[in-house]
Amino acid sequence: MIQRIQSIFLLLLAVSIGLLFVWPIATSSQKDAYLFADGQYSVEDNTVLMLLTALCAVLAIGAIFLFRNRGLQLRMTYLATVCSILIPLVAILIYLNDTKNSAVPANTIDDQVGAYLPVLGLIFGVLASRFIRKDEKLVKSMDRLR
Repeated sequence: MIQRIQSIFLLLLAVSIGLLFVWPIATSSQKDAYLFADGQYSVEDNTVLMLLTALCAVLAIGAIFLFRNRGLQLRMTYLATVCSILIPLVAILIYLNDTKNSAVPANTIDDQVGAYLPVLGLIFGVLASRFIRKDEKLVKSMDRLR
């Protein structure tokens, strides 16, 4: 049911996380052997990061179609929100692990739009879960009136 506001927020969550496959997290003018081999640090540079990003987007899209089961929809939204928190944390851990052996100094690395997309996804996930809970509360209050 696309006209519900939480469906819009879940779609925006999926789009904002899905855009991580398009926009890089960071760029560097100096090339490196691993993360900055092409001058960009993106989710495609690491398999775990790529799978976590895809899982978050799939959970958000799947939650849109669970409008009849709000409890499961809410749990899937929570999982997608947790994934959107984990994406930057995993990206930072991978970067810190790579900088031990890296020749790229930290002052040549510039953050890009992809660094802020998980935060945007987090906001959309929180808003979607808020409206799902609000919808569930409304349905329960209507059941009491019957």
